[in-house]
Order: sequence, then C-alpha cells, then structure tokens
Amino acid sequence: MFWGAWSGLLPAIKEQLGASTADLGLALTAVSIGAIPAMMVTGRLARGRESLVLALSMAGLAAVAVVLGFISEPWVLALALLILGVASGSVDVALNMATARGERVTGRRLFQPVHAAFPVAVIVAAPAAGFARDLGMSTPAVLTCAAALVLAAGLAAVRLPLGPPTQQEDNEKKPRPGLWGIGVVLGLLGACLLIVENAVEQWSAILLEDHLSAGPVLAAAAPATYMAALTTGRLIAQALPTLTTRTLFLIAGLGGSSGIILAGLATTPWLSLTGFGLSGLAFAPLMPAILSDAGTRDTTGAIVTTVSVVSYTGFVISPLAVAALTLGLPLPYALACLGVLGLPLLTVAIRPITQRD
Repeated sequence: MFWGAWSGLLPAIKEQLGASTADLGLALTAVSIGAIPAMMVTGRLARGRESLVLALSMAGLAAVAVVLGFISEPWVLALALLILGVASGSVDVALNMATARGERVTGRRLFQPVHAAFPVAVIVAAPAAGFARDLGMSTPAVLTCAAALVLAAGLAAVRLPLGPPTQQEDNEKKPRPGLWGIGVVLGLLGACLLIVENAVEQWSAILLEDHLSAGPVLAAAAPATYMAALTTGRLIAQALPTLTTRTLFLIAGLGGSSGIILAGLATTPWLSLTGFGLSGLAFAPLMPAILSDAGTRDTTGAIVTTVSVVSYTGFVISPLAVAALTLGLPLPYALACLGVLGLPLLTVAIRPITQRD
C-alpha cells in the first residue's frame, strides 16, 4: 500500500521539492543503495525471530514514510530514501523468511497468495493517492495514512503463529554445502523476472502514449494490466497445486518472453496491453515458487536471503539495461529484446537445478 501511494504521489513530491526529473531520479536510486546491504544483514538477524524482525522493519518503514511528506530539499529526500531502502529491504527479506517458515510449520503453500497481495495493493493504492490529492489532502496527510496502514500490519505480524525453531533447525546452523551456489542461481533466475517487471512499470505507459498514440488513461492501464496479471497468475497457481516448479519455469520461459515481445512490437495499444497481460500472467507464479523452493531446501533462511538479495538486483539494473538498449534501438524494440530473458528459464525447465549442480 505504501509503494502504491508513493508512486501516485511522485508528481506532488517533485513539485514540492522544485526538483528536475533528473534530480528526482537520482534521489530515487538511494532506495536500492540502502536496500541491498540491509537485506543481507536482516537475513542473519531474522532467523528464528522472523515475526519480530518483520514487525520492527514495518515500524521503521512507517516512521520514514511520515517524514517523507515534510521534506523540501532533494538531498534530504535522498538521505531519507536511503533509510527507507534499509527499512524496505528488511521488510522484503523478513517477509520472505517468515513465509518460508510458515510453509514449513503449517505444511501449507503460502508464497503465492502472499506475493499476490503486493500487485493488487499497488493497483488500489496508486489511484487512491491521486484521488486523495484531488480531494485536497496534502502529501504529508496521504503518506501518514499509508504509514498508519503499514504500522497496523507490522503490529499484526508480531502475532504470526510461526513457533520457535525446531530441533532440526537449531542443529542446522549453516546451509548444507552446495546450497549457496543454488541460491545464487535461483536469485539470478528471479532477477530475469524482476528486470522485466521493473521495465514494464517504468516504460510501458510511455510505450503506449509515445509510440502507439494511446491517450493518458489507456497508457496508464499498461502497468496496471501487468500488475493485475501478476495477482491473477499467482492465485491461479495457488489453486492448482499440481503445477510443478519445472512446469512454471516452462510457462514463464515461453509465455512470459512471448508476451513482452508482443507488447513491444504490437502495432495497436490493445494488442500491446494483451502482451503485457500475457507476460505478467506467465511470469507471475515463478518468483514465489523460486522462494518456496529455496525455503524447502534450507531451514536456516540463508538461501531465501540469498535469493531475495540476488533477485532484487534485477530491479536495480533494469532501468540501466533498458536505457542502454534505447541508445541503439527505439523503445519498442528495446522492450522486445527483454524476451531473451526467457531463455535461462527454459534452460531450467529442460534441466532442473539439483544440489549436485
């Protein structure tokens, strides 16, 4: 809910700061700079204390969210976003570790519905923030409301019934040999998915408006279509427990890459929207499945942390990758080129990853 509200408030934040687009973009990179080291540290701290660390991380995120509404200088915003990145990265890892632990404790499949909640929350919160601005609410007021929701969720996290570490978990202080490498490989595969996801969030509306002559409303539907497809795909996967991770790799490799190629090369806005929807639907279940697989392979939480950190780099390098491609190609072809990221996914579908690897 916070990140959806934040995206809806960015025009107001830019105006509040009197900053250029370049200045704002530079400040926003501070989130990633703070998040990655925080994710690694949180992975060590949260083992056996997932609920508490998740609650504290959420409280930190809420506190910084309130402060953001009162900032008037770009350099102060960058500093605040660095701290926000620390809190957000901690939330990501603690949430993934708590979910993995919840799956082991309850025997239930939890990653798909947990990750299905994020896209739909963004879809709801972003226009809600814009609507609140239209009603005359100030930026600090909107961010305070978002922070209150974050804090309430954090307080609820304290009571998650995850239980203490089992005897097996206590005995297993470090991941078994070979699992670190698997964690890195799984993380790189997740990064392929997140590169596309970030590219759709950043560039899909521009693609429709600037290259396919779509109006602002139809263009804005592009990232929303992808996000809605992410939620739908994850709920479908949850309802079909017979789908194996290998099958999900195959679906993502074929359907996800085909979808982003179609979206980029489409000649009409509606055909491009169809491509974004197909890509989101096919990619959707794979990241939760990768994290669930990591949690099953290792009870220490170290591999879930590794997957979370390595895959997150996809968000970091995605803007740079698309920008580099657009130096030599028009944006539609640059986005279509991201279809090549489906090849590693197809490789794993053909030859699954084993501990021996």
